[in-house]
Amino acid sequence: MKFLTTTAAAIALLSGAAYAESHTMNKGMSSEEMSGMQGNLIRSRDITGGNIYSIAPADDDGWDSSVMWNEVGADWNDIGEIEDLVLSKDGKVTGIVAEVGGFLDIADKHVVISVEDLNLVAVDDRTYAYVTRLSEEELENLPGVDEGFWN
Repeated sequence: MKFLTTTAAAIALLSGAAYAESHTMNKGMSSEEMSGMQGNLIRSRDITGGNIYSIAPADDDGWDSSVMWNEVGADWNDIGEIEDLVLSKDGKVTGIVAEVGGFLDIADKHVVISVEDLNLVAVDDRTYAYVTRLSEEELENLPGVDEGFWN
């Protein structure tokens, strides 16, 4: 009988701890809040590997880094690939690592493009690209960032 009572007490304590853990883990947002935001969220894997386009020669007077394009422009030049997102320590996206130049991963260069020089482009419902006002030549002249840069 003592074994049964001890077992029941242990199960009661563990289930209470499991409930408290699940309650604590979900403290940030309710499922209703999450589902309300769902259409406005983009995952990083839907961006990385995407293309980078240039609209150069740029008209700096018309550039607005807060614009989100609905489609890729027919006259944009495909100049690179999005390798990674760059975040500040407080979690804000500050730029992207772009692979530019080269051919078939030979003689390419990795550079950081600031968010002020980028606009997000929805390619379709699941993938994204970036467009920049900078030309491919301007990007290739930026300082390179290899793995040693981040250490």
